[in-house]
Amino acid sequence: MSGERLAILHVVAPTGLGGLESVVRALAAGHVAAGHRVRVLAVMDREPDASHPFLKGLKSGGVETEVVIAPGRGYLAERRAVARSCAVFQPDVVHTHGYRPDVIDASVARGRGIATVTTVHGFTGGGWRNRLYERAQLRAFRRFSAVVAVSRPLLDRLAAAGVPVARTHLIPNAVVQTPASPVTRATARAALGLDADRFADRFTVGWIGRLSPEKGPDVLLAALALVAEPVSAVFVGDGRERSALRAQATALGLDARVTWAGAVVDAARWLPAFDVVVLSSRTEGTPIVLLEAMAAGVPVIATAVGGIPDVVGDTEAILVPSDTPAALADAITHLRDRPDEARVRAAAARARLDAVFSPSVCLRAYESLYASVAGAVSLASGR
Repeated sequence: MSGERLAILHVVAPTGLGGLESVVRALAAGHVAAGHRVRVLAVMDREPDASHPFLKGLKSGGVETEVVIAPGRGYLAERRAVARSCAVFQPDVVHTHGYRPDVIDASVARGRGIATVTTVHGFTGGGWRNRLYERAQLRAFRRFSAVVAVSRPLLDRLAAAGVPVARTHLIPNAVVQTPASPVTRATARAALGLDADRFADRFTVGWIGRLSPEKGPDVLLAALALVAEPVSAVFVGDGRERSALRAQATALGLDARVTWAGAVVDAARWLPAFDVVVLSSRTEGTPIVLLEAMAAGVPVIATAVGGIPDVVGDTEAILVPSDTPAALADAITHLRDRPDEARVRAAAARARLDAVFSPSVCLRAYESLYASVAGAVSLASGR
């Protein structure tokens, strides 16, 4: 990368190590490597331990971190902490990620004459409370210097919500490969707790994400019940729907075919455990797990929602309608019975990833955006 050295402050309220957290980590580490000053301020409800995966990953990438403890609705203390961090770090731009930083914290930076950027990673929908939060977030977007959407459907939604088009930008996510040594299929399966004997001859479907309605884990369970043996599924992740999903698996007679691996640190490293990765989402932005599967060379079946069709087409993956277990079951059976075709699609997906979704393209796009908005704010203030 070229250009002047920038001071970039990311503000995030991490809930684990999902797609949003992976994007923050990739941006922060990438821009540190490019010579910029970067700090990540993590808003948390309790003091984290030294092994916290998000903070540990940032530190391993050479990123300066700061933790703000703001339990429950400690918004005033949180805003004061953000103001102190801005005063000490003197950022050129503050980049917020997620509902809470967007609504609560970005205005602190604007009040100090600092350019603000947010990345819209997606909307989960759901009950009235979530919809109320999303409405507040969409209103807040109108006051940002720049609003980044990770997919075209999200860009359209921003425009429909009244976010000024001149301030919106499309920057798809990218995946940053870590230097960790590749692992074998057997090692990956052992790491996920898959019994070697039980899974030796089984076609194994991998699913990675939050166990929540928008990610559609229930759809994969319904599809699995329609697929003949020997096919099993491994769910990597945790969430509020875990108990209900376990009950669904039991009701469908799938207990012997489903493994619940829980939240796994660096889940992408263990992708070789799977014969196919399934994204059964009802809504998406540009899912990081899709890019990670493409990078690992694992075949993909995904629902044609959000930004997914912009990332892969029929050459690189099998796309199915959302909320359609029968179509998903047919796709799983198709790839199980045609391993050569699955390998060809995976190779095409890897080639597309390298050509279109490289980390360098994403990092340069954000660098250019940061410089532009910081310059505009500086000019407007006469600095």
